[in-house]
Amino acid sequence: MRGKFITLEGIDGAGKSTHLAWLAAVFRQRGFSVQVTREPGGTALGEKLRGLLLAPENPMHAETEVMLMFAARREHLHQLIEPALARGDWVVCDRFTDASFAYQGGGRGVDWTRLTQLEAWTQRGLQPDLTLLFDLAPEIGRQRARGARSADRFEQEQDDFYRRVREAYLRRAREAPSRIRVIDASQSVAHIQQQLMDIAGVLWQ
Repeated sequence: MRGKFITLEGIDGAGKSTHLAWLAAVFRQRGFSVQVTREPGGTALGEKLRGLLLAPENPMHAETEVMLMFAARREHLHQLIEPALARGDWVVCDRFTDASFAYQGGGRGVDWTRLTQLEAWTQRGLQPDLTLLFDLAPEIGRQRARGARSADRFEQEQDDFYRRVREAYLRRAREAPSRIRVIDASQSVAHIQQQLMDIAGVLWQ
């Protein structure tokens, strides 16, 4: 039986990392073999591309950024995600293609149609079974994330950039309401995790 593919999305500071680790533990407790991964990254090549994409000293054209993101994604799918799902493993991924629509589409202004074409070419029909979008006002997310580590190339962007990112995420949620579930990330961790249990529970029923 094919495994399940779950992705977590949202701006930095929305709590994705905390909830990703917790969800993976819940799935393992249910007896599933779980692969935890991230984008960009997930493979040796993907992690090298991640370093290029996030390094503040590497300014690049928005379309170059898009193509590097999708190159890393194609390798990620080929090497890790598709084989894991075929084995019956559950894959829990920190960001996936929705992030490209949000950051490169909303934030950078790359044409939505081009992103849709790259999505179709790269994924060949594969979509997550469930996407959890942790929605948070950018100013709150940036306040939470401040000081956690040195700011990468995206984290150095201004509030207007992150407002566009958030709007693009919510647009994706409106376009795929059966796949993308929006979570109010300003709530307490306990309250959010109860919602996640209710939402994710349908995957193993």
